[in-house]
Amino acid sequence: MKKPATPPAPTFEQALAELEEVVDALEKGEMSLEDSLAAFERGVGLTRVCQQALDTAEQRVRILTDARPDAEPEPFETHD
Repeated sequence: MKKPATPPAPTFEQALAELEEVVDALEKGEMSLEDSLAAFERGVGLTRVCQQALDTAEQRVRILTDARPDAEPEPFETHD
């Protein structure tokens, strides 16, 4: 049997938009406990996606703005 393909990770913008939807839904307080826990778990995952994207962007900016005269481009680490 073939294993189902893992969907690609959302972009930062997609993750942030979905995270905002999750927060709005949780703030309304109209979900069951199980649904709230599932939404919270999804929100934690989306927060990690956003944080990873921000960390990567910050690292790229640091590399690009390094003021040392002998600075050379360095590969940046990804947290795949």
